[in-house]
Amino acid sequence: MNKVSNKLATLMLATVLGTVSLPLAAQNVSAAGAPLTAQEIQQAVSELSQLRVLQGYQDRSMGIHNQITRAELAKMVVLTFGLQGKAEKLPTFSDGNQNAWYYKYAAELVGQDIMQADGGNFDPSGTVTDAELVQVVSKALKRDVKSVNYWMERFYAADSNATRGEVAFLLKTAHKAIPSANAKITSVRAINDITLIVTFDAPLTAENEVFAKAKEDFVFTNGLTLTNMPRLKTGSTNTYIVPTSVQTPGTTYTLTYKGQKAGTFVGNATKLAMTEARQVSYDTFELESLQENGVVDYGYVIAAYSGGRGADAFVLDDNNRADGKTYQIISSGQARQVTITPAGGQPIIAKYVPFTQSTDGKQEPKFRLPEGQVLTPGVTYTVTSDWAEIAKPTFVAEKIAPLELTGAEALSETSISVTLSEDPGDELFSGRSVELTSADGQKLIATYKFSSRKGAVGVFDLTQNGKLTKGTTYTVTPVGDWAGKSQIELTVE
Repeated sequence: MNKVSNKLATLMLATVLGTVSLPLAAQNVSAAGAPLTAQEIQQAVSELSQLRVLQGYQDRSMGIHNQITRAELAKMVVLTFGLQGKAEKLPTFSDGNQNAWYYKYAAELVGQDIMQADGGNFDPSGTVTDAELVQVVSKALKRDVKSVNYWMERFYAADSNATRGEVAFLLKTAHKAIPSANAKITSVRAINDITLIVTFDAPLTAENEVFAKAKEDFVFTNGLTLTNMPRLKTGSTNTYIVPTSVQTPGTTYTLTYKGQKAGTFVGNATKLAMTEARQVSYDTFELESLQENGVVDYGYVIAAYSGGRGADAFVLDDNNRADGKTYQIISSGQARQVTITPAGGQPIIAKYVPFTQSTDGKQEPKFRLPEGQVLTPGVTYTVTSDWAEIAKPTFVAEKIAPLELTGAEALSETSISVTLSEDPGDELFSGRSVELTSADGQKLIATYKFSSRKGAVGVFDLTQNGKLTKGTTYTVTPVGDWAGKSQIELTVE
């Protein structure tokens, strides 16, 4: 049954069953492809009515099968998300009376750029397509479009007009996704040796997600630590992927959140399944994992990244399944390290290179040798880890010539762009620096700005409050051998 047919079926059920009400079992939208039932819509209508978000018509009907108007949607969205008084400036409309019941709600949403008023016309009686509804709710809630789309999956048809009942169903779910500073943990479980799935009774505020704050709030027993910020799963209202240091299998850990005991879990013995270790530069190598093998980097399944991942982003359900496949989740690589051992030599600790975990559509986190150490051509190296199993852990190092600096340009008094001889094909700028030396011997250091690379060009920010001087020509050289012995000139105009 297609989505439009689902809608017709729902409307017919709504007409036949009227106000019959049954409880919903899950917080997240369930059973992709199954049409909404009249009972589910009625339950949503009931909840929104209790919240005073949805009101009936004069004849006491709720009109759940009626196509929702822009005026009705504006009021429901403002009241659902508490957006009253949030616009800096309220617009006026040429096609509306300021005393009309909907006017203040419409002005609030247009003033906040959540709804549009083309040419100054709000069109209060106009209908709303499902595609428009996604955008409105996404902006109002400040959530990713993919999550809102997922909540609408059972009735979504891009060009179809949304009904009042469908909007009620969506807003009921979205209301549960409003962040709370008082969110409490309701469950915690380990899914592999460095990853927890933690569910709250409401999503966290942006302030409580920040790593420094989260590290204070998440306290574990037996030496376990939080290694990066918790990340909300795409499509979920309140479930997070939480990265930890390596767990000891069988050890019972207690998690305290904001000083309150939040639950216990047993350390998971599951190591992440990595496919292969490969050299990528004279001092850097990578570990590959493949989604086709049921391993997914968390960057593709968290709400914070879904917009930037485009078609590569997707939703995992509560059992970490999608399209009939269960996935193993790789959480943040922050603070991870592995051991690389040359044949006949001593083990070397290599540390994760930030922001190389899943770039260019690949799952290939990079690891770099300590400063000054290099991979020796012709030597066989074996990579081992206490958090991953590597199917092909060995490679023979090759001589890989470094790319060279070919250009630099001042972007501001504190930033420059640096161009390499060719596109490195990944975030290999990460962790690199250049030195700028003026004719009078003044030296400045600039370090790569994570995720700024566009092809062969990356942005480097000056450190220690350094500033470029107008009219000065600097010689730009790499710090270390990452770009060979190349040097270029940069003149600040």
